Amino acid sequence: MHLALWICAGLLAVVLLIGGIGKLAVPREKMAAMRGAGWTTDFSPWFLKVLGAIEVLGAAGLILPAVTGIAPVLVPVAAVGVVVLMVGAMVTHLRRGEVSSAAGNLVYLALAAFVAWGRFGPESFIG
Repeated sequence: MHLALWICAGLLAVVLLIGGIGKLAVPREKMAAMRGAGWTTDFSPWFLKVLGAIEVLGAAGLILPAVTGIAPVLVPVAAVGVVVLMVGAMVTHLRRGEVSSAAGNLVYLALAAFVAWGRFGPESFIG
């Protein structure tokens, strides 16, 4: 189970890091032209930058505390944050009728919930 939690946290971290860096580096107009990113027109450019920063921090929070041994309780806290982030993403996509994108977010939500459950519970870094 420990390995499965690491794999899930690692996959989530990669997805969040790529998405976050994209939101931080790519202008909203250019991003809106990309396939599946039409939702970006619903938000201001600064909101997208803040969202990108949150995603990068979430990626770091899923991995770095456990790797460094500094405040490893932050791993499941970060996973809960990713769950909340994915709920927001799903609401945004469903509101726009983008069911397939919402389904992808549901997969990420399930992975994050698994990491949160596992790291708060049976495979906690504490104790």
